[in-house]
Amino acid sequence: MQTNLVQNKSILTRTSGYLQKVSSHSLNPYSGCGFGNSSCGEGCYVRFNSWVNRGRPWGSFVDIKANAADLYSQTANREKAWAAKQSQPFSIFMSSSTDPWQPAEKKYRVTRKVLQAMKTLPPHELILQTHSPVILEDIDLIEALSRNCKLRVHISIEGDREVLPGQPPPPSSVADRIQTLQQLSSRGIFTVGCLSPLYPLDDADRFFNRIKSAGTSAVIIDHFILGDGTSDGSRTKKTRLPTLMKNVLPESIHLSYRDKVVNIARKYLPVGISATGFAGNYS
Repeated sequence: MQTNLVQNKSILTRTSGYLQKVSSHSLNPYSGCGFGNSSCGEGCYVRFNSWVNRGRPWGSFVDIKANAADLYSQTANREKAWAAKQSQPFSIFMSSSTDPWQPAEKKYRVTRKVLQAMKTLPPHELILQTHSPVILEDIDLIEALSRNCKLRVHISIEGDREVLPGQPPPPSSVADRIQTLQQLSSRGIFTVGCLSPLYPLDDADRFFNRIKSAGTSAVIIDHFILGDGTSDGSRTKKTRLPTLMKNVLPESIHLSYRDKVVNIARKYLPVGISATGFAGNYS
């Protein structure tokens, strides 16, 4: 893994496309991802983003945005004013193309510094998304922020299988991620189990009951079709993920499988679907 310390010119990106209805801005404290060679990197749409990769293989690099917190402090008020002109709240999705609590965070603490800057200049809404229990190292800071803005934490947990045959292992176990949901929920933090992209489930009823028992507030269910920003899942179809899913459960590669799982999940928890779920709309 190649790590590079970089000085960015900006840190708050005005959203477009899939995220435009989710938040006014995205914030990525890193470029590239230390989880790129794990299971979540298998179908990650960012692996095809030439602007991020610049010819480097996905999973081989992480750029550490060392000045991210300073940039946030310098530009938050300006971007809040821009959002107001668009008649929308100043809302931040962290992160859209990397994991804020990837391995590099243990050393560089860029994400923690950004959260500390947000304590002084909080957004109206903040969405934090990760695969990693390392987020719990910042639980006190996140709890404090949740009192100053509308905050929710998304824990990515694509399904109840530890790994699909042929995939590399995940960044953390299913049990660890459910335990992370439990610990965050116990502090009064709004937590969401994020099945994105949805993997074939072994026992959907048992899985959603486990998530509910952890105190989770809601779940989001998002298939790679539509979920990768294309109408037919064409980005994801460039990867091995659809084949690996089909080998386990042929119906899982179709959008109708998402709808089937949604109906099961609703017996246990409020459910958000795709982009509307990421925007915080559940039913």
